[in-house]
This record gives sequence, structure tokens and C-alpha cells, in this order.
Amino acid sequence: MGDLNRKICDFIANEWIGETQAKTEFALNHNIDEKTVRRIYNDENYTITLYTLNKICEARNIKLSEFFKLVGL
Repeated sequence: MGDLNRKICDFIANEWIGETQAKTEFALNHNIDEKTVRRIYNDENYTITLYTLNKICEARNIKLSEFFKLVGL
């Protein structure tokens, strides 16, 4: 389960947040707390909740099933 969670967080961190976008900007645009964005980006032990993942997907106008296809799951 840890590998699956890390794959999800890595995808969000690398593909959607990136190094150039401010963590605050991503948080505001995706209706989540900035602390959560920092955890996704930096904390190897962070476990993203389905609730948080759903909020991010809703803000991007994609379904969870589409997200999992993007990640390759």
C-alpha cells in the first residue's frame, strides 16, 4: 500500500505541482491546505486521503478513475 500511496503523491508532486509552482498557489487552486501540499511534495511518509485526492481531482475537473489512469494504476 505504501508504494501505491507514494506513486500517487509523486505523480501529483512531479506532474502537477512541479518545482516552479508555489505550494500556496496549488493549495488555493485545488481547495486544500498548503500544509497538505507541502506534505505531498516533501514527506515520504505522508498518506494522502481519498478525500484530499478527490478534492484535487474535482478542482482539475477529472474523475478519480481518470486520475488513476494518468498515474498508471
